[in-house]
Amino acid sequence: MTALAVNSENCDVADIEEVRTLPRVSTDQGARAGESTATRRERKEKTRQSLLAAALDLLADRGFASLSLREVAKRAGIVPTAFYRHFASMDELGVALVEESMRTLRTMIRTARADPSDAAFGGIIRASVRTLHRHVRAHEDHFRFLTRERYGGTGPVARAIAMELRLFSSELAVDLARFEFLREWSTADLHMMAELIVTSMQATVMDLLEVRPGDGETDQAIVRTAEKRLRLIVLGVANWQSKH
Repeated sequence: MTALAVNSENCDVADIEEVRTLPRVSTDQGARAGESTATRRERKEKTRQSLLAAALDLLADRGFASLSLREVAKRAGIVPTAFYRHFASMDELGVALVEESMRTLRTMIRTARADPSDAAFGGIIRASVRTLHRHVRAHEDHFRFLTRERYGGTGPVARAIAMELRLFSSELAVDLARFEFLREWSTADLHMMAELIVTSMQATVMDLLEVRPGDGETDQAIVRTAEKRLRLIVLGVANWQSKH
């Protein structure tokens, strides 16, 4: 059988033989190749997430420096050599953990402070603190890791945390500049205020991590204290003479 109908009266033997030897091309071949590539990408991402989760599990009560590649790979269910398909080193995995832990929080806090009207400032403080509280409770392992490495870690992981906090402060300073009563402030003073707020939030995170599981009353007391701290910072704004 040939792939095409051939009129033998108008074609010589060579023409017929050429038609007979034309390769068959499957219309599904390209689709299957695309699906295969997507599947491999999904599997790779799944394994990468398994490595991050395994590291986080192992870090529940220890520092990152004590973690070995072999035990992370074993917990994730892969051979140690396969680790390098996802991360060049343990430090790179640690930095990825930092970025993953901070990215979502920054996005959520940015959404909470989206309204730049002066009247909304109290609401923004309340929404930001409650967003932080929910995020800490939903991702306690991430925050324990960040807190431990922020104050006791060294190397690329500690530097990555410091950089993420600086980025957090910088983004906050930009948002603060949108408030009417802060538009005349110098850039340096806006950054100083942002750093005070971020430092206050770090203290709130540490307080929350020390609460016994299920102690909702203490949780709410910490939230109220956090709101008061931020209001105190804002009250000082009115008496601060910013100089360019």
